[in-house]
Amino acid sequence: MFKRILVPTDGSDITAKAIDTALDLAKAGSGQMFAVSVKEPFPYSAISEMQPVPPQEFYDAQERIAAGRVKAVVDAAQGAGVACGGHTVEALHPWEAILDHAKAQQCDLIVMASHGRRGVAALLLGSETQRVLIHSTLPVLIVK
Repeated sequence: MFKRILVPTDGSDITAKAIDTALDLAKAGSGQMFAVSVKEPFPYSAISEMQPVPPQEFYDAQERIAAGRVKAVVDAAQGAGVACGGHTVEALHPWEAILDHAKAQQCDLIVMASHGRRGVAALLLGSETQRVLIHSTLPVLIVK
């Protein structure tokens, strides 16, 4: 069984299903979970005076949102009797941050939701889930 399970969270309903699945796996195998939420970097532009939100406000809001998402996972894990660590990370490419975090936490499984971009955007850009699947050396369980 898997002992160290990473669950990336974006706070969506489909991610809640992935969290429940990870909790079930962790309980069944006496494992532990790690939750991660990826924050987007500040969108700097060439005309810095025209930024709609000052950088520090942007960072604070991103951290508050990401920390809330992680706290929800940690709280759910504690309620289920599963040890869970939580982190927020900033990255331009969430899939890279997810894989880096899995490696840093020595995880042996990534459990994540199947959603992502749809339509033309999915064809052109792909989804973060697809990119994790393509680049991961760890098993990845996709929850629909």
